[in-house]
Amino acid sequence: MYKAIITGGIGLLCSIPSFSQNDIDAMRYSQITFGGTARFSSMAGSMGAIGGDISTLSFNPAGIAVFRKTEISITPSVYSSSTNSTYNGSLSSDRKLNFNLGNIGLVATYKVKDTTSGWQSLNFGIGYNKTNNFHNRIDIKGDNTSSSLLDVFVANANGHSDNSFDGFSTGLAWTTYLFNPLDSNNNYYHVITNYGQTQRKSVETKGGMGEGVFSFGGNYREKLLVGATLGLVKARYEEQSIYQETDEQDTIGGFKSFKYVQNLAISGTGFNFKVGMIVKPNDWLRIGAAIHTPTVINLTDNYSSYMESDLDSISWADSSKEGSFKYSVTTPYRMIASLGFIINKMALINIDYEYIDYSQAQLNSRPNVFSDVNSTIRQKYSSTGNLRIGGEIRFDPIAFRLGYALYGSPFKSGDNQSSHRSSITGGIGYRINNFFADFAYVRTFYNETSYLYNYPTATPVNNDFKNSSFMVTLGVRF
Repeated sequence: MYKAIITGGIGLLCSIPSFSQNDIDAMRYSQITFGGTARFSSMAGSMGAIGGDISTLSFNPAGIAVFRKTEISITPSVYSSSTNSTYNGSLSSDRKLNFNLGNIGLVATYKVKDTTSGWQSLNFGIGYNKTNNFHNRIDIKGDNTSSSLLDVFVANANGHSDNSFDGFSTGLAWTTYLFNPLDSNNNYYHVITNYGQTQRKSVETKGGMGEGVFSFGGNYREKLLVGATLGLVKARYEEQSIYQETDEQDTIGGFKSFKYVQNLAISGTGFNFKVGMIVKPNDWLRIGAAIHTPTVINLTDNYSSYMESDLDSISWADSSKEGSFKYSVTTPYRMIASLGFIINKMALINIDYEYIDYSQAQLNSRPNVFSDVNSTIRQKYSSTGNLRIGGEIRFDPIAFRLGYALYGSPFKSGDNQSSHRSSITGGIGYRINNFFADFAYVRTFYNETSYLYNYPTATPVNNDFKNSSFMVTLGVRF
């Protein structure tokens, strides 16, 4: 059974009431974004052939070899998300604000004294870049005249005795008398005898992903820049979903309302490795390439559920036990190709194209219980390309920057096959002597279709996601 999940990138709200790991978990950690410094973000994370920014250590590690001085920077950030959801003709909205650290890091430069080998400088970097933000709130509300979540509980219960019900979902509906025996053959019926109830679901998510980077690179004859990064990933995801059905019109005998609450907390760590290069054929052209190995993240899920019912004359409530499960997620590898253009030493343009095959993501455990889930991933998801374009123009000591990113949908088919994510970015920078300050604004938006639960007569929810990030990077060079 699937649990309600909102991913950091393309979220999928699909609530079949239970807790188990599934394909949505794999997508949550596979779809990363371009966090980090304000300069990097204001150019839509498009610096693969340009380098010279600490954030590039998480994308093309060869960017470390561009540095000519030691640099330290820190980036506080403000993140705001909003979602408009339309369900059965009713529009609901919600939003959330989050303060976070987008980047902190140090790059140290060592100039090679004996350059007869061709190496001009060797650089070492250590830092942290934020790669995903899971903070969001969703509110969905509408009247339903064709189905109920109780239909799902009854479908799960039919043919089974009550001692085998899932204690996090169907078992709670049973102990709160939301469905009852129909006959002696383990068939059941629920208390909503005629549809027309108001359904509402609110989901709040928290957490994010970040990457600690340890990088090394070198500059060979000012023509070839190479670099490598060991990434240590930290992931945290929390979700509380509250689902309610209410007889607001007082037309259903023996039923007033029920509420189902699910709590989920996931945390884990992982690692990956990246290598990259930048070739400088002449003064105005840069060519970059990078490969990221799959990221392996070891995760622990902790979860619980609560159910309460109001059946006119009496109310019932029950809670599940605390559940826990350990497993790992392996994300797909990535390949990035980049082109950079230097214009009269006062402007630059960079284009990144990233290839990723989401069908190669998978879940693992001991013993392995994810054969069916991994088969679903292969069938449901596909390869796609992500395009990032960024530019900068300098009027010393001021620089202006713009960018655009288009992230392709990971879905092979279905309602969300065309659910692309777009980001428009901009910013300004100020550099004087050994000090610099950069400011950036990122606006991201995408649409998605989802379902409150998996049932033949369930109607879709149309979600319109928008989020904004404002960040400031302060740094020194010496």
